[in-house]
Amino acid sequence: MGAASKKKKFTVNFVTHMVLILLVIICLLPIVLVLINSFKENAEIVANPLRLPVVYHLENYVQAWTTGKFAKGFLNSIKLTGCTVIIVLICASLAGYVLAGKRIKGSGVVLMYFMVAMTVPMQLFLFPLYYVYAKLGMIGNIPATSVILSATYMPLAIFLMRTFFLNVPKELEEAARIDGANTRQVIWYVMRPVVSPGLITVSVLIGLQSWNEYLVTSTFLQGEKNFTATLGFLSMNGSYGSNMAILMASAMILIGPIIIFFLFAQKYFVDGMVSGAVKG
Repeated sequence: MGAASKKKKFTVNFVTHMVLILLVIICLLPIVLVLINSFKENAEIVANPLRLPVVYHLENYVQAWTTGKFAKGFLNSIKLTGCTVIIVLICASLAGYVLAGKRIKGSGVVLMYFMVAMTVPMQLFLFPLYYVYAKLGMIGNIPATSVILSATYMPLAIFLMRTFFLNVPKELEEAARIDGANTRQVIWYVMRPVVSPGLITVSVLIGLQSWNEYLVTSTFLQGEKNFTATLGFLSMNGSYGSNMAILMASAMILIGPIIIFFLFAQKYFVDGMVSGAVKG
């Protein structure tokens, strides 16, 4: 029985690892191909996109950086992403704290509202929002656009933060209340350290979505000076649609920071998702 059990365990582990390796290859292969082709000339890509470059053309990155105006685009993306993450973290944390403890009447109705809000497509609100923003002169205003993105991502963030607050023992808050702590002190000094994995998880999720966002930013951030890195890359398709080498280099410039960021943040992201999956 012992030998059969070990053999079965080995087989299960082997199959699991093979499946995971296959999934890793499927996920990484497109990125590797983009990286390889970003150093080629356009003629080499057309001839054989799978072959390694004969000569590495670093000038592709220089031209892509200049023509895509990525210097300004990255600053705008950082500003948009930063504003969105800050707004979402503040609002979702407070809402999650209130809804987790059922501190208001009708908290179930509020949760149902946010659940329904997650299913409503953003396209329904683009025209009225654009009309209001145009009247207020906020077209091209990055912080104002981040408010729209924050409202779009808020329901998911609230559900996540509520889950993390549900995992906090009630005794912690009760002890802090007995010691004379007010609500602000309870949230900041007692709750915040405990739910910090949730804050990191929400930051990563909302940050990545904001960085890659296209629909809202292309509608409300008009003018090249307001383009994010994503919009700057997509604006090159018309001028450099036939030059795949420049587009490949631009794609690597765009996704490179995301890959690096996720490699550094994946440990905290995974820990946050696991610690928040205990209760619903």
